[in-house]
Amino acid sequence: MTTSPSIKKKNSAFSVVLFIELWERFGYYGMQSILALFLSQHMKFSDYDANLLIAAFGTMTYAAPALGGWIGDKILGNQRAMLFGSIILALGYLLLASAMHYTGGIYITMAIISTGNGLFKPNAATLVRRIYEDNDSQLDIAFTLYYMAVNVGSTVSMLLCPYLKDHYGWDAAFIACFVGLVLGIINYSLTQKRLTPYVSQRDQLPIPKFVSSCIFLGIIASVTLITVILTFPVVAKWCVVGAVILVLGLWIQMYVKMDFAYRSGLKIVYLLTFEGMLYFVFYQQMSTSLTFFALRNVDLSFSIGSYHLFDWSPGQFQALNPIWIMILSPLLAKLYASLGRKQKDFSIATKFITGFFFVSIGFFVWWAACFYSSTPYVSSWVMVSGYFFLSLGELLTSGLGLAVIARYVPSSMNGFMTGSYLMASGTAMYLGGVVANIAARPDMNHLSPDKTLVIYQGLFLNLVCLAGITFVILMLFLPLLHKWNKKYKQDMLALK
Repeated sequence: MTTSPSIKKKNSAFSVVLFIELWERFGYYGMQSILALFLSQHMKFSDYDANLLIAAFGTMTYAAPALGGWIGDKILGNQRAMLFGSIILALGYLLLASAMHYTGGIYITMAIISTGNGLFKPNAATLVRRIYEDNDSQLDIAFTLYYMAVNVGSTVSMLLCPYLKDHYGWDAAFIACFVGLVLGIINYSLTQKRLTPYVSQRDQLPIPKFVSSCIFLGIIASVTLITVILTFPVVAKWCVVGAVILVLGLWIQMYVKMDFAYRSGLKIVYLLTFEGMLYFVFYQQMSTSLTFFALRNVDLSFSIGSYHLFDWSPGQFQALNPIWIMILSPLLAKLYASLGRKQKDFSIATKFITGFFFVSIGFFVWWAACFYSSTPYVSSWVMVSGYFFLSLGELLTSGLGLAVIARYVPSSMNGFMTGSYLMASGTAMYLGGVVANIAARPDMNHLSPDKTLVIYQGLFLNLVCLAGITFVILMLFLPLLHKWNKKYKQDMLALK
């Protein structure tokens, strides 16, 4: 079947956003792959403090897009906001390499990275929505492939950065993150004209000097505020509580002011966003408890029978997540397309619920491996199996979270809702750090492997139970979600 010129044009524009997102994720996940180990081994943080700092950093990184989305929608334009965010992120990675020798510098550079991500992430997703907003089926496929492609960058950096750390030092790994994003910015500058038909009018207007000054001062204020939050855990805790209250208040206000025709769709977005939040409690374990588990209780060698294949560094196991996503994404996209042609595609709500079932299976694999292991070290293939189910769950929940917003929220509010979705996800990541501290006793570095194995076994059992309970609760809400979806479609037909 021949692809229409319109689709080719859209795909060409989509590739521009895709490649800069790929390189941005290269930098971010390369940094994340070694962050827990860096804090523990180089900065001498305890597991407990490292988990909370990483959780607070994740929260700020996901909360900042709430404001960044609004700035893109109302002030800068989504395209410009995305570009400015990528430049700030690159600066953050470069400074991280030079500020790694004193604790205060770590907090500041992490704040810069959070601020840059706040401008980049929601506006990149909004541009994807603008390109495919007239085709729901293509939109689901685009976001699924988008999720797959950005994991190419994640995979390479998560394998590369721990290797660079082991052989050339921490600073070499952080500089690689900077260089990768600079390559992405250069490619974007050469191809950005393809996006012109899909950007908002605000992107095409010059920025007044007064507005530029306000944006600059706002960036400085954001970095300062986030630095304080990261430095003081009590402040981070109350900021998370405040963020939850703020999001709920804004959602209520948005619902009251929204046209009645969109309200059923908003209720779907709100409930599925809550479900997506719950996933990030489990997602946060990758950069915290699962990385420390790999450090202490995983056999780092890969073998088939008596034949040794290769060894991995503990941080490299995080790369299993994007590797599985790259493998599974095209299969799911093909399945969605096939079901869509037959008018038998599953609802997004059903996909979310199925995702939580697989999450529970993933942590069950890790719990069972700890429970039945005859040695203090579980096989590296256990990590491969567990990450398979956790990654499949991610594609069915977090991977479709932005597609939910794109489908049910008016385009004028897309940036804000994308930002608030990411803020909600960030608060859940903080909770994920708190959960990870179930396996963060003060003397972890001095315990024998057989004792740490029992501690991680307890953590994984708690996570299995949490995922299972969530799955059951979501099943009870499924009929209501289907009812709201039917009402939304009726209202949209009436509105046209």
